[in-house]
Amino acid sequence: MPGSSFGRLFRVTTWGESHGKALGAVIDGCPSGLPLSEQDIQPFLDRRRPGRNEYTTQRKEEDRVEILSGTFDGMTTGTPISVIVWNRDADPEAYAELKDVYRPGHADFGYKAKYIVRDHRGGGRSSGRETVSRVAAGAVASKLLASLGVSVNAYVRSIGPIEIDYNRFDEKACLETTVAMPDRIAAAEASDHIRKLRDSGDSVGGVVECVVKGLNPGIGEPVFDKLDALLSQAVMSIGAVKAVEFGDGISVSRMKGSEDNDAFKKTGEKIRPRTNHAGGILGGISDGADIILRAHIKPTPSISLPQKTLGKDGNDTELVIHGRHDPVIAPRAAVVVESMTAITVLDSILVNMSSTFSSIMDLKIIGNQH
Repeated sequence: MPGSSFGRLFRVTTWGESHGKALGAVIDGCPSGLPLSEQDIQPFLDRRRPGRNEYTTQRKEEDRVEILSGTFDGMTTGTPISVIVWNRDADPEAYAELKDVYRPGHADFGYKAKYIVRDHRGGGRSSGRETVSRVAAGAVASKLLASLGVSVNAYVRSIGPIEIDYNRFDEKACLETTVAMPDRIAAAEASDHIRKLRDSGDSVGGVVECVVKGLNPGIGEPVFDKLDALLSQAVMSIGAVKAVEFGDGISVSRMKGSEDNDAFKKTGEKIRPRTNHAGGILGGISDGADIILRAHIKPTPSISLPQKTLGKDGNDTELVIHGRHDPVIAPRAAVVVESMTAITVLDSILVNMSSTFSSIMDLKIIGNQH
């Protein structure tokens, strides 16, 4: 299946299906000498793991990661890193009644039209469970970025009509609230909102915000491989994401140039924007400000309310979906957005190492020292 790989120098290929034997990733291009073990990856997988609270699918998966290759004595070797996560609580029989119908809001019809053969067990490759592989790769990228002084953090900004108040921003709350919000009051309100919709058989969407701190200016390629273009591709490739915006995002269409422009200032030897309407990227290249992106997540399409659809025979039918499904995707999607952002930023940093003659000569000097 083309399209299962992403990245240029730090390249990730994911594999596996929702109710297959396992899922995993092959991470190629990670430099040697990075301390890496399963314990570095597991906390990321725990953040997206199902069955952790009442707002996630009750599918019981431990999502324990195993590193199969690419490390020796706890260090990366520079060869491809292969990771695997076994499916322990797959229940393909629960999807038997969906074999011959196209679920509204899902990729069923598109996959059937393209491939003829369709894995109906939870959506197969199109399932949100595929993101296990992305998160494992994102954990590796995040550790390498941390060694460079770059941090990537994502959290839920809003669920339905309920938004966080930045005056109450509490970073610890992102990991401590069930909805991954950095505002405990908004989190409680969102929880009540989700509970009511879940009890009525419905679901709700949300917005995930991701912030990259510590990235130097000058990262990103002009024209087709702009940093924001690649980040958009990376985040839009997550199945539940329907829109991506940076900085002031879509609101710039209602602003004046005098409001939207970011002037520069010099602090010590560093030149940085005074404001950050652009979200840290201008002309496709980082400007030294925090990169701020938002991913708009659609409501879970698997709902228990009756829905009209078609069977593969072309006849009208009414569908009620049973099984284990999240009433909201955004809280578990936060770490997926974070992971795809980390992968893209790291790849862009590595590509940038060859952007100037002096950078290449620095590599020559290093090589002559060995």
